[in-house]
Amino acid sequence: MRISSNVPKDIDEYLAGVAEPARTTLNKVRAAIRSAVPPEATEAISYRMPTFKYKGSLMAFGAFKKHCSLFPMSMAVIAAFKDELKGFPTSKGTIHFPLDKPLPAALLKKMVKARVAQNEERKRPKRP
Repeated sequence: MRISSNVPKDIDEYLAGVAEPARTTLNKVRAAIRSAVPPEATEAISYRMPTFKYKGSLMAFGAFKKHCSLFPMSMAVIAAFKDELKGFPTSKGTIHFPLDKPLPAALLKKMVKARVAQNEERKRPKRP
């Protein structure tokens, strides 16, 4: 789905290289994630994919030839939302969705909040 084999410098450049309808779909995914991350979260390109970071990698997404994918970077999150993800194929660490239909924004936001909690817990100092 990507036009260029060059590594994009940021998410805007990545999305500019994605054909429609996937570009519009991923813009909606990005907006939903952005609305749920803490203000200090950052956007980056990691492993050639748009990634949100907050106390570590939080969530990534990308366009492929026949589908789009969300990478919650947590098997536990995929398991926790398995009932709500019915109808969306999942595999090791990824959730697939159609090129022209983003995951529901409310579900995305809940998954982002779960990942934020995981990263905060992981970065919390251990008590002696």
